[in-house]
Amino acid sequence: METGLLKVTSYLLFVLIITSCESDSNEFDVSPLDAEIDGLLLQANPEGRDAFLLPGDNKYDQLPQDPKNPITSEKVALGKMLFHETALGNASMRLQGARTYSCASCHNAKSAMQSGRRQGIAEGGEGFGVSGEGRGMNPEYDETTVDVQPIRAPSTLNVAYQKNVLWNGMFGATGLNEGTESKWIGDAAVNRLGFEGAESQAIKGLEVHRMSASMDMMTEFGYIDMLREAFPGVEDDTLVSRTYMGLAIAAYVRTITSSDAPFQKWLRGNSAALTDQEKRGAILFFGTANCVACHTGPGLNKMDFAAVGMADLDGTDIINADPVNTSLGRGGFTGRTEDNYKFKIPQLYNLKDAPFLGHGSSIYSLEDIVKYFNEAIPQNDIPSEFIDPLFRPLGLDQSEVENLTAFLKQGLYDPNLTRYIPDEVLSNSCFPNADEVSKADLGCN
Repeated sequence: METGLLKVTSYLLFVLIITSCESDSNEFDVSPLDAEIDGLLLQANPEGRDAFLLPGDNKYDQLPQDPKNPITSEKVALGKMLFHETALGNASMRLQGARTYSCASCHNAKSAMQSGRRQGIAEGGEGFGVSGEGRGMNPEYDETTVDVQPIRAPSTLNVAYQKNVLWNGMFGATGLNEGTESKWIGDAAVNRLGFEGAESQAIKGLEVHRMSASMDMMTEFGYIDMLREAFPGVEDDTLVSRTYMGLAIAAYVRTITSSDAPFQKWLRGNSAALTDQEKRGAILFFGTANCVACHTGPGLNKMDFAAVGMADLDGTDIINADPVNTSLGRGGFTGRTEDNYKFKIPQLYNLKDAPFLGHGSSIYSLEDIVKYFNEAIPQNDIPSEFIDPLFRPLGLDQSEVENLTAFLKQGLYDPNLTRYIPDEVLSNSCFPNADEVSKADLGCN
């Protein structure tokens, strides 16, 4: 607990900050809870509030970006379309699956920019459901033809704050992947292009998930003009490629942030944006529970990996379960024993809409994940010496569990992620899925 002097100091610092920053409110109803949060933010980072603030929409210059792929409005407009464009499902394994899926099949706004299922399905999936849960695999497909994720589809929300992406961080030529060049083989060979994680994943993802385009198709739908505007000076025969389409998609994905969440509004000076219960939860998050040790910065993530014993993707409802190749996490990519069972520390916004949590979709609610970290009993039977030392019982009582859950569920919830979805795509196809069952679910012709 803070001393009285520290609380007074925190309060004065809080007043100085809010009077100098952009505010969502003209009035400040500053409470001791606000001052205590501010003191804890300053303890976590000398920049205080600014260290956790996401830029507003369209402020591209304030977002982290790949110097080899600077964000422009033209790239974002194109990437927004391509990310949702089912016409790109043009390299399907079976004819009936052609043009029925998109990037957004496994990363949709209604499910916190991840899949609404334990296991994401692109080609061979059937139905969208209410928020991407669908019906599962189309019965006319089998395990040899369906395109499924071997691990839970990670959220693309706030991905600009990650230099290396995927649960094992394999994509990206910079950041923590410097020095891993010998491992840039197979899918990771895309790193040899020299791009950061978002760009590398987008480029390789188009190939892995059976998406492509031809000059005729891009011309027919009008994408060729958008490509020329996004990448001026590049020859047409080079433009229509997975590389340039992936770069546009990555630029768009970097702009998907949770800047309208109550906590972000609070950071900008609107003290009423968080309820008292959510503020108490924030005090736990940045204080006693020490969640901030791993979940920090604007995305409340960390470009690091940790072993916290969550179960791998497995079960009777899982297709092509492959725990042998995924259970080692970072170690499965680097080959270093000390990296075994470590998975990338994820961002925490909008998890209220995420029906499954953990790399193996083994936890089903925010309440349960708070209890999991509070009790610190691993789900997986992995050697104890690999478990992160910060994964230990927190000792929170029931009211504290409820307060912390409230902060995570409501305080970090941006209710308007649909602003990142286009009204339509240039092919006029149904999206994010266009199989017959999805069309019925989505009300498309």
